[in-house]
Amino acid sequence: MTPDEVTKAIVQAILHGGEQWVVSTIAATLPSLWAFTAIMHLSRPYMLRTIKKLSLRFGADVWWLSYVLVRDGVMLITFALSLIFLFPNLVTTIPLPLTAPLAGLLLFASLYVKLLYDSDDDFQTYRVSTAFLAVGAAFYLIPQIFAIETTSQGWLSGVASFLTSTSNPTWMGPILIVSMLGYAAIGGLIFQQVAIRGRRFGQRSEVSEAAKAA
Repeated sequence: MTPDEVTKAIVQAILHGGEQWVVSTIAATLPSLWAFTAIMHLSRPYMLRTIKKLSLRFGADVWWLSYVLVRDGVMLITFALSLIFLFPNLVTTIPLPLTAPLAGLLLFASLYVKLLYDSDDDFQTYRVSTAFLAVGAAFYLIPQIFAIETTSQGWLSGVASFLTSTSNPTWMGPILIVSMLGYAAIGGLIFQQVAIRGRRFGQRSEVSEAAKAA
């Protein structure tokens, strides 16, 4: 090999190793983020009970706004990191949870419900958002725990092989396609309802307010 070829091979090895390390670190961190997201989401009744015990309105507002900021912030971070599972090159070359793309899709659906409906005041909407979040967490945590983190357990080798993206390309491909289509559908719904209908509603409200003022 020439010196240039050696240099190129070393650079490619460093880049590939760094990419694998970053992706594997994100995948190993996401279980904690998923658990924290679920805990914060399900702690809403406790937060509401605590608000009733606060005598000052300012304290209640700070308590609730802090809770909403942390809850939704962690949820958004988890969703943003879950987008790495939509890259076909990563899921086919790095061992990752098989159903991780579907988990991110369900988290996106939960965010869609929270974005367009008031899940804090409407209990039915809160239940729908919770259902999406719970199933999404199961889709990520189960393969992460029983496949990626149990490679040394021989009695789970069959389960680990099935739930790992690199060893089950037969299922990985369709799951990735379904997830991408789901992301596109939910993203289109958000754009249609927020950017299109929202603009129309804003125009109508402006007209109605002007009419009332007149």
